[in-house]
Formats: sequence, C-alpha cells, structure tokens
Amino acid sequence: MAEKVAGIGAGVSGLASIRCCLKEGLELTCFERSNDVGGLWEFSEHVEEDRASIYPSVFTNSSKEMMCFPDFSYPEDYHNFLHHGKLQENIRTFAEKKNFLRYIQFETTVLSVKKCPDFSSSGQWEVVTESKGKEQSAIFDAIMVCSGHHILPRIPLESFPGIERFKGQHFHSRQYKNPEGFEGKRILVIGIGNSASDIAVELSKKASQVFLSTRQGSWVFSRISDNGYPWDMVLHTRFRAMLQNVLPRAVQKWMLEQQMNQWFNHENYGLEPQNKSLMKESVVNDDLPSRILYGAIKVKTRVTELTETSATFEDGTVEEDIDVIVFATGYTFSFPFLEDSLVKVEDNMVSLYKYMFPPHLEKATFACIGLIQPLGSIFPTVELQARWVTRVFKDLCTLPSESAMMEDIIKRHKNRIDLFGESQSQILQTKYIDYLDELAAEIGAKPDLLSLLFKDPKLAVKLYFGPCNSYQYRLVGPGRWEGAKNAILSQKQRLLKPLKTRTLEPASNFPVSLLLKILGLLAIALAFFF
Repeated sequence: MAEKVAGIGAGVSGLASIRCCLKEGLELTCFERSNDVGGLWEFSEHVEEDRASIYPSVFTNSSKEMMCFPDFSYPEDYHNFLHHGKLQENIRTFAEKKNFLRYIQFETTVLSVKKCPDFSSSGQWEVVTESKGKEQSAIFDAIMVCSGHHILPRIPLESFPGIERFKGQHFHSRQYKNPEGFEGKRILVIGIGNSASDIAVELSKKASQVFLSTRQGSWVFSRISDNGYPWDMVLHTRFRAMLQNVLPRAVQKWMLEQQMNQWFNHENYGLEPQNKSLMKESVVNDDLPSRILYGAIKVKTRVTELTETSATFEDGTVEEDIDVIVFATGYTFSFPFLEDSLVKVEDNMVSLYKYMFPPHLEKATFACIGLIQPLGSIFPTVELQARWVTRVFKDLCTLPSESAMMEDIIKRHKNRIDLFGESQSQILQTKYIDYLDELAAEIGAKPDLLSLLFKDPKLAVKLYFGPCNSYQYRLVGPGRWEGAKNAILSQKQRLLKPLKTRTLEPASNFPVSLLLKILGLLAIALAFFF
C-alpha cells in the first residue's frame, strides 16, 4: 500500500489530487515549476517555456455550476462564465482555505521519474527535482502526473508548403496575447478550435481583414442556450446522454444538425463540418457568426501553398498581401521527465487504462490525472479520477489484469474513432457523463436513480433531467458530502443571482403552459369515460 505520493503540477488536476490524497490519509508532496497554483489558468504577460499560456481576454467555456469543486461552489454573485482572472482567484482561494499550499513545493522542476531497482516488489519511484539550481532526489510510493497537455504547441509545418518563403510574421496561438500591433493587418488564422475562433474574432476588430482557414469545419454554438441558460447546464444531462446511447446514429446526426443550425445555418457560413456524424468537440463562441456576417472574418478552406506574401487554398482561391499567420493547430503532450514506456502513444492511441493507468506495470502506483479531453468540464472529471486513483493506491480498489486493461484500451480506442474520428486532435476525446459514471462506479459514488425515484423523487428528477455536475457524485459513497442534495436543488438560484440586477415586479399572468396541461388532462379524462 502506497503512503508517500508525489504529485506533479498544481493546476486544477493537482489540487484535486492533493485533496483526495489527504482524504485517504496519504502523505503527498506536490511539485510545481511556477510560483503559484492554477496551471493553465495562471496568467502571465509573457509566454514562458514549458508552461501553458492564455491570453488576457479568455473566458471559461464551462459555466460556474459545472466547473466547481462540489463543496466549494463559486459565490452566488459570480457571473456564470468567468474571466480567467476571476477563476484563478477562486482556485487560489480554494487552495488557501483548504490549506493545500503547505504540500506544494513551488518553483521546483521535476527532472526525472524512474522506477526503483526493486520496483516489482516495492512499486516505488525515484523522483529527481531541481529548485534554484539545486538538484534533489527522493523516493515515493506512488506518482500522480497532473501537468496537463496544453504545453507543447503542435505546428505541422510540413503541411504548409512554402512556409519557409513567407516574409510576414507567423507564430503559434500559444504566443498570442492581445490584438495590439496588428492594426490594419491582413491576418490568416489556421485552425477552427476555440482558440482559433477567439483569436480570429479579437483580431478582426483591429485588422483590416482576417481569414479563418479550416480543413473540416466545425459546429459553432453560443454560451447562451435554451431560455438563456448556460449551454452546458442544458446539454449535459443524463436524459440527453441516454438518448445518445440508445438512438440510432442517423437519428442522432439529424438531431445534432437541427440543434446546431438553430442559431445560424452553418453551410451558409462555410463552417459546416465535413463529417457531420462525428461527435467532435464543437466551438463555443458568441461572436464568430456575427463577425463573419460583417465580413470582418472570411472563412477559407485548407491552405495548400504559401508564398512570400500570399496563401493559396484548396478551392483554388488565392489571398494576397498576407501580413501575419497564426497557427492555432493545437498541442501535443509530452512528459520529458518520464520513461517513454510509461505513457505510450502508438497509432494515435494512448495506452493508458481509462486514460490514467499504464497497464503493464507490476504495481499500480502510477497514474495520470487530467490527460483527457471530455466533452464537458474538466473539474468533475479530474476530481473523480483522483478519488479513484488514491483508493487504488490505498489498495481499497483493485485494477483488472494487464490483458483485461489492454482489451479495454483497444475497445475504447475503436469506439473513440467511431465517435470522434481519427484526427490527432481527438486522441484524448471521450464522452462526458458516461465517463464520469464509469469512474464513479469504481468507487461506489454513482447515484442510484431507481432507488432515489422511490425515496426522493424530486431529487431523482433533478439528477436525470437537470445538469450533471460534481454535486451528483457526492451524494453517496466515499467522500459523501452532506450539502450535495441542497447544492443540486439550489443551483438554479445561484445561476440566476448575478442576472437579477434589475428589480422587476413578478408577472401575474396565468401561465399558458399550465392551462394547456389542464386541458390536455381533461381531454384524456373525457376520452377515457366517454
């Protein structure tokens, strides 16, 4: 049984790991190369090597109720989508109030993580770190890698013939900070992810023209969904997840198209995805369609060739006088401090059991936390991962055999390709609620809806038709939280609180929907008796 654990990284995944280790009575030391917690959300004016980087205008794509730790929800007056500074402030407050900072060694870089010579019997690891020019070595019973995968930019220059001739400025989106200095420029943004769309929109307010080049297109939707509620509180429900699992693919495809084209027709805007049946991550952007409508952004096909000042596209069109190219082409993950065999990537498949455990180790004393792209918030995901991992380290949960884990990895890989496609950018993609339920089932924290339907029908209805967030996984099992039920029943109040800044008289009109329901019941009764 592991007792002494090393955590690498003090972002959201790292803090979740610290918390779960403490809950299980494990002694944890967390190594963080920067001087603060937050990871990706720790903003810096400068792009720093081997660290994630964001730009000043970043807001969250997940709403506050869907991206909080269960017993540390955001203040009611916090807006539903947070500026990165507000989120980082809350993350730091969380770490301080939970007294986590004492377990973190800041400004410490992990140089290597290697098995001890007697690993097959002890399961121990040697961790070498460097801080202020001084190297240190220590032995740990288990390792939790929480350093994320938005660090190493991917720029496939070989896919852009002529880039070496281009005379203008070109850089990866990781280096972007603000639109100052791009006034009057003609800018080509390559990519169609969230960063590409954000940057294209922001630059289009300063540049003379922005071109957005995409190979396959993407669905684009707003943060604002039905009746003005946050999109993820509407879409991430158990009911919708059930429909995705039982309805034929053709029906799902039709429903997805109808839903995504409610806001605007993607075909008319040149954004319609090439393969509409795939469940790839959509772009969340409130302004992109309007900027295209204004003409400030022009959507283009794949770049086939670059010259000193121009770009040729797959459809044969050419855009001249390009001043700047922004490669929003994503990231690749890299763990230079690990042995290559620990986190293997072959044929676009990550050989980790449920994206966490290497299947070939003699002892289950190593896990990755947060090395995943769920179609939803990372907060509940990494918390459940950490809860399971720490119980495995404590021998309270047992992993299956190596062959069973490999079988699951291969099956999951095939399902991922079927659902999300073969693109390298989808290598860590997974369904959201299905994956959360998988993890929760491993530790006995998955809510029993059928049982609840008889014991507490109001709560059961909220769990099934309402937003599936972290509170649901604190109702039962280890880590059960007494406030979980109330947090679920009161989340609408916290959602509406920051919007209610103008006092209105309550409407006195008789609700038409209620009248229709009453008339419907009367019609059924009349048909039954007569």
